Amino acid sequence: MNIEPQTLYIPMGVKAQSEWFPGFGKQQLGQTIIGSTGATLLALLFWLLNGSVPVAVVTFLSGVAASVMMTTKDRHNLSVLDQLRFMIQFQRSQKRYPYRALPEWDGLSS
Repeated sequence: MNIEPQTLYIPMGVKAQSEWFPGFGKQQLGQTIIGSTGATLLALLFWLLNGSVPVAVVTFLSGVAASVMMTTKDRHNLSVLDQLRFMIQFQRSQKRYPYRALPEWDGLSS
């Protein structure tokens, strides 16, 4: 009987969600809108306090560009925002594991 080995082909680079350009899809658009809203509020605050339009415009444009760059995922499917989230999660996690040795062979000793 002739048995052929079966191989499994797993394609690389296949994403579960559609993207408009590499690393940027619907979820990243929502995160970018939130970041852009924050940049808009910060630029508005600078404009109200300073009265300087160029400072407000630069703040707004820098905030939008930063929010796009921080949410775009790389080829390993990680973004700067994801990395920051993982670092915060690691800082909050338990790192001390007290170990108490119990006598394993108590009943066997004569």
